Amino acid sequence: MKLLAISPSLDIRFFTGVLLVMGLSTPGQAEITSLDSGNIDDVLNNAGVALVNFYADWCRFSQMLHPIFEESSNIAREEFPETKQVVFARVDCDQHSDIAQRYRISKYPTLKLFRNGMMMKREYRGQRSVAAIADFIRQQQVDPVKEMNSMEEVNTLDRSKRNIIAYFEQRDSDNYHTFEKVANILRDDCTFLAAFGAVSEAERFSGDNVIYKPVGESVPDMVYLGSLNNFDLTYAWAQDKCVPLVREITFENGEELTEEGIPFLILFHVREDTESLEKFQHEVARQLISEKGSINFLHADCEKFRHPLLHIQKTPADCPVIAIDSFRHMYVYPDFKDLNIPGKLRQFVLDLHSGKLHREFHHGPDPTDSTPGQEETGGEVASSPPESSFQKLAPSETRYTILSRDRDEL
Repeated sequence: MKLLAISPSLDIRFFTGVLLVMGLSTPGQAEITSLDSGNIDDVLNNAGVALVNFYADWCRFSQMLHPIFEESSNIAREEFPETKQVVFARVDCDQHSDIAQRYRISKYPTLKLFRNGMMMKREYRGQRSVAAIADFIRQQQVDPVKEMNSMEEVNTLDRSKRNIIAYFEQRDSDNYHTFEKVANILRDDCTFLAAFGAVSEAERFSGDNVIYKPVGESVPDMVYLGSLNNFDLTYAWAQDKCVPLVREITFENGEELTEEGIPFLILFHVREDTESLEKFQHEVARQLISEKGSINFLHADCEKFRHPLLHIQKTPADCPVIAIDSFRHMYVYPDFKDLNIPGKLRQFVLDLHSGKLHREFHHGPDPTDSTPGQEETGGEVASSPPESSFQKLAPSETRYTILSRDRDEL
């Protein structure tokens, strides 16, 4: 399948900026590392922050980005001279298709952000200009951990956000360096705070201590019981707390979620209907926790996502509605009330993984199907384009990219 060339803003100022940069940049000064299968892991694992340009030489927009990326690299090197603190790198996806596939590159050019070798969920989507890219790098260098100078600050936390608070004897310690590394990776998902020395003494009755304060005033705190010297354990615990099992999909994050590359299990619900959402969250946690990583659990506002609902012959009046978007087809769960049937939601997801839902879409119910109620699912409604049904669109748009053609026909 031919990958897409994505246009930057068509604003005339962008093209003016490109011409200026092309005239003023000095490519010879740029320190951009070309990545291949032999050096990519070593380069990225040893970089505090790496911004990687995945490009194709035949792509006009990739060509336009080259001088901008080089000039941005020059600015970053001047401001952050430590060579491993900030790394600008590039991958020729025609020459290294294995790397493009590894990072699910589906359009050119794509700018991905890495921290200590780990690819961040949110790629760079800002303006393709020297100033904007340089400012983005500066933002990545801001300390993700806010120091608390008084325990009174705990009482004024914004409880509409997820907060992780750590209490350390001293800042210059292996425990804090692990915490700081975790905070850098999850800075977009949680607020991280820390107190040191005498300020934190009352909370360090058994040594350095980390707690999670969930959203909501009355929700109890959760204490990290693992070793702070173990990055993998600390990160896994923090990620579990910072990234909710069931996330909301919006116009702003739809493309990012799509690029995670795994199907969606979505609850469409009226925003005020928190009861259905809570029930969905409970059943996902009870039945599908082992499927985390193979499918994204999401919820969507029925009113905002009227268009995908229409394509599955539903309206906001039908909500709550559960569906799977496999990026090939949409499959509709028979009835929201069926969440009460033990194991039925899990079977719905397992039928996706086994190919059963796909077969039934093309050939009707499996003749050997013995699962109660499955004859009624027939739930797949239409076919979708290679992109997810939830590619980013402005709310004012009256069309949707969803369900325009079957990927099997490509």
